Amino acid sequence: MQSNTMQPLTAKELEYIVDSISNEELLIKQCAATASCTQNPSVQQHLQRYIRTHEEHLNALIGALDHHRHLAPTQPQS
Repeated sequence: MQSNTMQPLTAKELEYIVDSISNEELLIKQCAATASCTQNPSVQQHLQRYIRTHEEHLNALIGALDHHRHLAPTQPQS
């Protein structure tokens, strides 16, 4: 029988989420920088869409961390 109780995230899962957050932030910055440099409205529009998509990914990752926050230890683990 499997429990529906949420388990704390493992260190590996936390590392993966943190890396993914960093990647999404970098993609947002790169898309924004490219959009500001191009004069092509179509390219700018596509890049703005990509920015929104990556912001959604970023928010989902942060939400996952937030959702598990109550399970995190309150003291550093040794």
